[in-house]
Amino acid sequence: MNEKNSRLVFTTDEGRINETSDKKTRTGDGIIKVRRETKGRKGKGVTTLQGFLECDETLKVIAKKLKQRCSTGGTVKDGIVELQGDHRDAVKGELEDMGYVIKFSGG
Repeated sequence: MNEKNSRLVFTTDEGRINETSDKKTRTGDGIIKVRRETKGRKGKGVTTLQGFLECDETLKVIAKKLKQRCSTGGTVKDGIVELQGDHRDAVKGELEDMGYVIKFSGG
């Protein structure tokens, strides 16, 4: 099995395998999709941002700046930035100032 492309996280031979997946850059088109979601959150709306090519450490810095701009809480999960509440317009302006291309996604 090719170790570079392996997604194996546990094996009985070696135990838990520590991957540094948060330090890898992602692949994609680099266009940030901004959407508002409520599904699975008991009706609470969140603004999600996905499509970043940066690693999780860089995303945490970006998320911190966006959370301060919107005066809200949020997190970074699996390359997706989540902000509590509907902040699509504020996020769009802030990310465009940072040089990102933004598309609204969803309804």
